[in-house]
Amino acid sequence: MSLQQDVMAALKEAMKSKDQTALAALRAVKSAILLAQTESGAKEELTEEQELKILQKQVKQRRDSAAVYLEQNREDLAAPELTEADIISQFLPEALTEEEIEKVVVAIIEQTGAEGMKDMGKVMGMVSKELAGQADGKTISSIVKVKLSN
Repeated sequence: MSLQQDVMAALKEAMKSKDQTALAALRAVKSAILLAQTESGAKEELTEEQELKILQKQVKQRRDSAAVYLEQNREDLAAPELTEADIISQFLPEALTEEEIEKVVVAIIEQTGAEGMKDMGKVMGMVSKELAGQADGKTISSIVKVKLSN
């Protein structure tokens, strides 16, 4: 079953259980997926990688919003954002630990022969592609910086 079908099934369940927070989160995901499909012109199916990127973006937006709300002492606004992020996260593959990400980064640095910060873009591109949906860009970036600066 594709990710879009999984989201639709969860959306139906949220409707049946009258879970407004889950409904809002899942509708936003459905909307983002439909937008991405129409952007490409034809009504073609999105690849799994594209769907995962959409989900990651949705989760990141909600976590960033929650962080801003918490800085302004608005827990009442942050809580639904974090709940929605958790709901959307259940459709993402299991996130890797920093140690696992570090192993991949080291392997790609050795494989490409990257030296120094001038090769960061090349390494970031390869690592991001390999770990699509399993790690966020900020974590990957910080690990790549540390490894290339040594």
